[in-house]
Amino acid sequence: MKRNLRSLASVCKLPTYLVCLFLIAVLWLHTAEYASTEPLDPDLVLYFDYEEFKGDTVIEKSGRGYDGAINGKVTQSDDGKFGKAAEFASTSFLDLDGPNIADDDIPTEGMSIVAWINVKNVTDMAIFNARAGDGTWLVHPEARGDGNYRWLNRGPNPNRTIFDIRGGNNKAKEWIHYAGTYSRADALAVLYINGKNVGEEPARLDTPIAGDWDQGARVGYNIDNNRPFAGLMDDLNVWKRGLTEEEVNAIMNDGVEAFLAVEAQGKLATTWGKLKASK
Repeated sequence: MKRNLRSLASVCKLPTYLVCLFLIAVLWLHTAEYASTEPLDPDLVLYFDYEEFKGDTVIEKSGRGYDGAINGKVTQSDDGKFGKAAEFASTSFLDLDGPNIADDDIPTEGMSIVAWINVKNVTDMAIFNARAGDGTWLVHPEARGDGNYRWLNRGPNPNRTIFDIRGGNNKAKEWIHYAGTYSRADALAVLYINGKNVGEEPARLDTPIAGDWDQGARVGYNIDNNRPFAGLMDDLNVWKRGLTEEEVNAIMNDGVEAFLAVEAQGKLATTWGKLKASK
């Protein structure tokens, strides 16, 4: 970085817009140097692409370091939707050490949970689960035994349900794309299956989602050891905002990293347009 700052002196006589472009390039290089320690996106809380297993740990790729500790039998499979996947034996799960998730990373004003799933049979299965210290079951993204899918958020106790959507057609032994989204600002929750809106509900209450995961957070098994996930899971991503339908479909079709790359490219193009307009 010091080398880059010294180089700035040699371009100080260039036109203003060229200096600005140079500064953007310096910032880009500086960001790349430290990318490994920075979150991929300010709203992306968890991202498991299941490409990297280390011993009894699955490496989490959001840049926040919330790796999953394997409990039971969670193995890497070559049959993923994008490269590798995780295969969950029934009653096995990833423990995310919920009490140690940073307060700023807990979704309260919005939430989206997105994943590719390939379940072994049609029964109640939790994709992800977290429970607050006051006992609130704050989120339920599920494949259901009654033949549909579920998406739910709750505010702080006493169990203030913000929405509870059930829709779609639960199918076993095939890849299904699940996406539940909620925005408090828009007061709307939507459940997408394979990129299609299969159910939506206006918020019943104007309350934040319960604001801690102090009783735990897991992938693949409820905190009370119910609704075990059995089958394959790929590209699980959890956000602290409500994704749009366009964003859900972009992630479904291209994956999280490609989606974020396009998003970054769009932001850079906007910045470039503003610079050109200011010439």
